Amino acid sequence: MKKHSNTIADEIVQSLSEFADALEAGDELGEQFTCHRVVLDLKPEPYTQAMVKKARTALNVSQSLFARFLGVSVKTIRAWEQGLNPPSPMACRFMDEIRRNPEHYRARLVESVRPKERSRETIM
Repeated sequence: MKKHSNTIADEIVQSLSEFADALEAGDELGEQFTCHRVVLDLKPEPYTQAMVKKARTALNVSQSLFARFLGVSVKTIRAWEQGLNPPSPMACRFMDEIRRNPEHYRARLVESVRPKERSRETIM
């Protein structure tokens, strides 16, 4: 007769039960379980005027479209690209992501394209 071996699912359930028991008992988890502590470095890089332009050109868009995509005015994009004002930390984080994966954001732009509705005045 074959000995029944635990499946991976059985092992997962058993491990989770042990973990839940340790939590309820208030045990020191680091002594019983392998624990890893991670730190996310999400501090945005400060952007120079050249870096702003590089983020925009990575998407191959105009200042106007880049402004709409970031939710700022064209005047703001121009000021960033001329070095008159630095981008906000939130804008820098967004541009960090664009520079890390420009293909994703180009695809997002393409997904956002909708036919322009004609006004009634131009129809008549």
